[in-house]
Amino acid sequence: MQRLKDKVLHKYAGAIREKAISRAKARIALSGRSPSALSEEELEVIVKEEEDKVKQLIYASGLGVAMVLLGIY
Repeated sequence: MQRLKDKVLHKYAGAIREKAISRAKARIALSGRSPSALSEEELEVIVKEEEDKVKQLIYASGLGVAMVLLGIY
């Protein structure tokens, strides 16, 4: 059961991360800057902020609640 839980967590964490990276690229492009003009730390902060936003959207939609109830997240 633990392996299944870990597998699901890994899958969703990866999907959230990919979505956050995509949103971060769009955010950087809209600001008129290039990702190469930013330091690794700045990029990580932007991606982390976008990850938090994606997670908030998931919880707001009720999917996060279902995942918590099922013990997945």
